[in-house]
Amino acid sequence: MRKTRLTALIGVGAVAAATALVVPLALPATAQNATGRPDGGPRATYLDATLAGRATLSADYLAEGPASGAAASAANGRQGPWDGQVIPGFSAMLDNGDGTFWAQPDNGFGAKGNSADFLLRSYLVKPEWDNGRRGSGEIKVLDHISYNDANDVLDFPIVNENTADRLLTGADFDIESVVRAADGTLWVGEEFGPFLLHFDADGTLLQDPVEFPGGKSPQHPNLNGATPNVPASRGFEAMAGSADGRYLYPVVEGKLVDDTQARRRWIYQFDLRGGKYTGKRWAYQTDREVNVMGDAFMTGRSKMLLIERDDFQGAESVIKRVYEIDLANTDREGFVRKTLVVDALGIDNPRGIDAGEGYGLGATFSLPVQSFETVLFVDRDTLLIGNDNNYPGNDARVDGTPDDTEMALVDLRRKAVTDDGVTVVGHRGASGYRPEHTLAAYEQAILQCADYIEPDLVSTKDGVLVARHENEISGTTDVAARPEFADRKATKTIDGAPITGWFTEDFTFAELRTLRAKERLPQVRVANTRFDGLYQVPTLDEVLDLARNSRTCDGAPVGVYPETKHPTYFDSIGLSLEEPLVKQLAANGLDHEDAPVIVQSFEVSNLQDLDTMTDVTLAQLISNSGAPYDLKAAGDPRTYADLVKPAGLAGIAGYADGVGVEKTVLIPRDAAGNLTTPSPVIADAHEAGLAVHAWTFRAENQFLPVNLRSSADLTAHGDMDAEIDAYLAAGLDGFFTDHPDKGVAALG
Repeated sequence: MRKTRLTALIGVGAVAAATALVVPLALPATAQNATGRPDGGPRATYLDATLAGRATLSADYLAEGPASGAAASAANGRQGPWDGQVIPGFSAMLDNGDGTFWAQPDNGFGAKGNSADFLLRSYLVKPEWDNGRRGSGEIKVLDHISYNDANDVLDFPIVNENTADRLLTGADFDIESVVRAADGTLWVGEEFGPFLLHFDADGTLLQDPVEFPGGKSPQHPNLNGATPNVPASRGFEAMAGSADGRYLYPVVEGKLVDDTQARRRWIYQFDLRGGKYTGKRWAYQTDREVNVMGDAFMTGRSKMLLIERDDFQGAESVIKRVYEIDLANTDREGFVRKTLVVDALGIDNPRGIDAGEGYGLGATFSLPVQSFETVLFVDRDTLLIGNDNNYPGNDARVDGTPDDTEMALVDLRRKAVTDDGVTVVGHRGASGYRPEHTLAAYEQAILQCADYIEPDLVSTKDGVLVARHENEISGTTDVAARPEFADRKATKTIDGAPITGWFTEDFTFAELRTLRAKERLPQVRVANTRFDGLYQVPTLDEVLDLARNSRTCDGAPVGVYPETKHPTYFDSIGLSLEEPLVKQLAANGLDHEDAPVIVQSFEVSNLQDLDTMTDVTLAQLISNSGAPYDLKAAGDPRTYADLVKPAGLAGIAGYADGVGVEKTVLIPRDAAGNLTTPSPVIADAHEAGLAVHAWTFRAENQFLPVNLRSSADLTAHGDMDAEIDAYLAAGLDGFFTDHPDKGVAALG
C-alpha cells in the first residue's frame, strides 16, 4: 500500500487528471489526440491560455440619446446625469463573423429605481485589437438597436408607456444574456422576472415574456403577493443556445431561495420549437457559496462554457473563471462535471499588451473586474472575454478611476504537462500575500505556481472540517469583535497547554460562516490587512473543489496537503478528524493512491489509523523540539529528535511516505543565527524510502538566517532564494512557503 517517494505523485496524478480534461469542441481535433511518448501512448496535456489581443471602450463614452443616470449613485468622481446614453459595459455579445459584434449592456445602473432613463439597447461594435504589434486597442461603436414594445405586447405599464416607440428602459427589464435564433430573432434572458424575451432583429418585442417555472424575483412586475423564489438580480445572467437552434439553456445566476444547497446553480432547457420549458434541468456546483454565473456559450451538443465569478474586484478577486461542462456527464453528487478552460486572473501576456496601465496588466494578464460577464468562441481556438463595468462604480484597474469596457482575445493551445521534480507547497495558501487559510490565499498560491495548497483542518461543533491554523480563532477571524459571540470565550487545555479564546468546536458551521478572516501577522504583513473582513472560513470540501478544478502553472492538477490539527484533542471531545477527512476525499474522487493529496500530522497514531483507512500519501511532521502529543499522552518517551534518527525514520516508513521537517532540523543555525552544514536527516530519510519536505520558508528578514537578511528591518524581504538553494543542494524534495512565487523563482 505504501509508496516510496512523494515526488512520484506529481507525474502520476498529472496523467490521471490532465488526460481527463475536456477540450472545447471549437478546438482542433488533433489537439485532443497528441502523443509524446516513445510508445505512442497518450501524454498528459492541458489548455494553456495566452492573451492575443485587447480592446477597450472608455468608461466615459456617451452614445447618442437622451440624458441618462439622473438617479445613478455617484462614484469615482462621476455624477449623473450624463448628456447622452452611458454604455456601462457589456453583459452579453453576439459574433457577426466579420469582426463586428452585437454587444448588449444590462439595465444600466443596477436597479429598477435608478435606471428609468437608461434605454435598453444592443450596440454594433468593432474592436481594433491591440495584439502587441499593431492595432489601436479601441472599441468602435458603429450602430445600435433599441429594444422596444412598439407592438404593445406587455400587460404591465412601462416607463415609456404613452409614447409611440415604447422604448424599454432599465426600470422595465434587466437584460443580461442574448442568443440569436436561426431565424435571426433575438432571445434575451433577463432578471426582473426572470423572463425570456423574444425580439425581432430590430429590437421589437414579439410575444409575451416567458415566465420562469422556478419562481419569481422580488422585482417581478406582476408579483401579486407571491413569495419570490429568485433573489433580486439573480435571474438569467447567463444563457446559451444549442448549435442546431432548437434549445435555449438559461442559467440562474444565484441560489434559488428554496434550495438547501448554497453552492447549487440550475441550468434549464427551453424548447424554441415548442415554445416552452422541457422540464429538464441540470445542477452546477460553484466553487464558493457566494459565486454567481456570468455567461454561457454552447461548444457542442451537450457541452457548454460557463463563467463563474465572485463579486470582488481588483486584488480582492478570488474566482473569475471559465469552465466547460458536459450536460451528459454528472458526478457522484449529481452535479455536471466541470473542467477549467481559463482562469481569467492568470493569463500569460508574453507580448506585454497594455502592461503597466493598471492592476492585472503585466507579464500576466488578469481580468479582475467585478462583473466578468462575456465569453464566446470567435474561432476554433480563440475565446473572447469581456466585462460589464457597472459605471461609474467599478475601479478594478486603477483606484478612483471608473473601469473601461474591455474585450480580450485569449488563445487556447494544448501543451504537455511538465514536472520540475521539486514540490512547492503554498503554506496555508499564499499567506505572504493574503490572509491565511482563505480561498483567496489558496487561489493566489495557484496563480503563483504552487504545486500544492495546504489547509490545516479543525472541526466545527457539528462536525464540518474547516481550514484554520488552530481551533482557537481570535487571531485569524473577527470573532473577538462580534458581541453575539462574547459568551463563547473560554479557556481550554489543548495538547497539555492552557489556551484562552474562541474555539471552532464551540460554533456550528452556520455560525462560523458569519465570521470573516483577518491577517494573523498584521505587524509583519501590513499589506494583507486590506483584505481583513472580506473572506469566509472555507470548508475542506471547498478547498478540495478549488484544487481539483484548477491546474498548476506546469499543467498538473493542483494538489492538496491537509494537516489534521490536534487529532488527540478532537478525538477526546467526540469530533474525530480522520473519518470526515476520508469521507470528503472520497466524495471528491481523491481517495486513491495516485490522487494529488498528501495528508500530514504532527501526531503518529492518527497517521497509522489513516494508513488503514485510505490509500493517499501520508507524511509525518517533525518539529525541532518536543514530542508528538499522542505519544506523550500515552507515556511513550519518543521525541521528534528520536523520530529523525535512522531507526525512527524506518518506523515512519511503515505507515507514511515522507516527512515534513522543520527546516532547522535539516540545516541547523549557529549561535549567531547563520546557516551551518546539513544534518544527516535528509540522507537518512531517503535511505528509509521517505521523501523530505521542509517547513516553512518565508521572505521576511525575521524568518531568515541572519546572513541572508537584507537589512535591520525585520519586515523587509531578504534572500529567501539563497536559503532555498542551500536546502535543495542538500537533497530536499520539496518545501512549504508563504511566498510561492519567490519559492518557484528560486528553482531557476
